[in-house]
Amino acid sequence: MPQKDVEISSESSIYERIGDSGGKISYHFCSTCGSTVYYFIDKLPGFVGIPLGAFADQSLPSPVFSVYEDRRHSWVIIPDSVTERMA
Repeated sequence: MPQKDVEISSESSIYERIGDSGGKISYHFCSTCGSTVYYFIDKLPGFVGIPLGAFADQSLPSPVFSVYEDRRHSWVIIPDSVTERMA
């Protein structure tokens, strides 16, 4: 999501790592339960990643792209509506 459209209102614990492409990813976790709440990718400035699993809202939009398909479990099926694929 565009970072300008997101309001972050609480503290988080942070774990940073270098991704396969060489860029830094900063994961922000709930300090109480450890769930990933949001993350920043240096190579996508101005955007914040928010895992849809953090919401219990079935009306949220479906994904439009897929990342690391070559690493997915064999039982994961990518819907035809996912048009962009990233290695």
